[in-house]
Amino acid sequence: MPEQSNDYRVVVFGAGSVGKSSLVLRFVKKGTFRESYIPTIEDTYRQVISCDKSICTLQITDTTGSHQFPAMQHLSISKGHAFILVYSITSQQSLEELKPIYEQICQIKGDVGSIPIMLVGNKNDENQNQEVDSSEGEATAKKWKCAFMETSAKLNHNVKELFQELLNLEKRRTVSLQIDGKKSKQQKRKEKLKDKCVMM
Repeated sequence: MPEQSNDYRVVVFGAGSVGKSSLVLRFVKKGTFRESYIPTIEDTYRQVISCDKSICTLQITDTTGSHQFPAMQHLSISKGHAFILVYSITSQQSLEELKPIYEQICQIKGDVGSIPIMLVGNKNDENQNQEVDSSEGEATAKKWKCAFMETSAKLNHNVKELFQELLNLEKRRTVSLQIDGKKSKQQKRKEKLKDKCVMM
């Protein structure tokens, strides 16, 4: 695919069962939440958004929660424009597991200061089982020079905001999530056609 294509590639990383797929599905499919955990190998979803007054496609890659596929991980990082690193606030281990992934992003991308990265503490509806405090998430994000947010895929808390914030970090072009605004018939038709490209 040529580099000047209108695809804006966001890659979602994190340990197994932290809720990566739930966050992505909540965002792409509006209101879908799956209680059961089904491991992901790699899924790609597309969402039409407006950027620089033109339509572009947000391509979200939901990666595997395990480290069995280092080549796929390497490829996802090298092709990605922005990254979401997800841990569960109920698992200290899941935050630890993000460190090597973050280090790999630094290694492959070089200067991460110019790359949009969000550190996300998911499952903040499960405060009674909390192992990672918000302050620890914030401190880690500060150390990694990235943005931080807590979300709940289950309650649909901060899900759209997460993707909007990530796009706000994109300094090269103005990208906005004008998904809910009124659209012209032509735009709707365009999106209908693009919607047919969603991969399951």
